[in-house]
Amino acid sequence: MSEPAYVAVDWGTSSFRLWLVDRAGQVLAERRSGEGMLAAAKTGFAGVLQSHLSAVEAPDHLPVLVCGMAGAKTGWVEAGYVDTPAPLTSILKQAVRVPGEARDIRILPGIAQRDAGAPDVMRGEETQLLGALGLKAAGEALVCMPGTHSKWVRVKDGTVEHFSTFMTGELFSVISRETILSLAVAGADDAEDVASFKAAVKPAFEAPAFAANLLFGARSRQLLFGGTPAAARETLSGTLIGTELAAGLSGNVPKTGITLVASGRLATLYQLAFDALSVTPRLVDADDAVRHGLSMAAAAIWTS
Repeated sequence: MSEPAYVAVDWGTSSFRLWLVDRAGQVLAERRSGEGMLAAAKTGFAGVLQSHLSAVEAPDHLPVLVCGMAGAKTGWVEAGYVDTPAPLTSILKQAVRVPGEARDIRILPGIAQRDAGAPDVMRGEETQLLGALGLKAAGEALVCMPGTHSKWVRVKDGTVEHFSTFMTGELFSVISRETILSLAVAGADDAEDVASFKAAVKPAFEAPAFAANLLFGARSRQLLFGGTPAAARETLSGTLIGTELAAGLSGNVPKTGITLVASGRLATLYQLAFDALSVTPRLVDADDAVRHGLSMAAAAIWTS
C-alpha cells in the first residue's frame, strides 16, 4: 500500500469530505459526513477533523489542506479572499495556517469580486476551478458550477476575471416548500419527468423577466389540465435553471465553449437544460475537480 502524503478536506456549509492521498494523488481512504461548518462551529472544528483523521489512521505528522467554509469569517480560521482579477496561482500563496495545532493544517482562501455594481464572493469553488482548468490554463473559459448557489465564472489565461452567483438551488428549495407551489409538488415521487423539465427550460431562457409568471404556471397548469406532482416539480426546476442559463449565457461564449463542473443529479439536470438549448458543455466531475485542485495546491505548498 502507498504511503499517505497529505490529507485533503472540502469543508462546506453542511457537508464534510476528507481524502487521505498519496504522492501520486491517489485516494487511499475517504470520509464523508454532514458535519459541515454549521455543525462544526457548535461542536468544534478541531474535534471534528481529528475524529475523521483517526478513522483513516492518518499519521500525526501528516499535513492537512482544507478548502471551503472552514475558512469563512464564521468558520474555523478566516482565510480571507483573493480579489479579482485573481490568478488561480495566487490562491496557493495565500493559504492560512491554523494556529495552535501541532499538525500543519492550512486553509485556502476564497475569491472576492469587490465591484460595487456586482459584489460577489466564492469559497470552495476556486479549488474546483483550479482542478478543472489547471494552473497553466491558456485562453478564455466560461465555467458553470451548479449548486445551492450556482457560480458562472469567466477565466482568462488562468485568471478569474469575473463571476456571478445564482441562488438557484436555494430558491428551488424555498419555493417548493414554503409557497403555494408546495401544493403542486406535494407527494412527488423520485420518478424523473425529463419532458416537463426540458419544456420549462426554453421559455424561461427566452423570457427570464417572466420567471415568476412561469413558476406559477406549474400550479395553474396542474389545476386546469392535470399533471403529476413530479411534473410540477420538474417544471419548477426547469424554470429556475432556464432563468439562470439566460443570464449565464448572456455574454460572449468563448470558442472553447462551456465547462460544466457538476456531479450526480445536478450534472444530469444541467446537461438536460443545455441540451434543450442545443448547447453541449464539457463535463468535469465536481468531486474529481475539488480533489485535483487540492492535490495541485498541496504539491505547491509542501514541495515548493
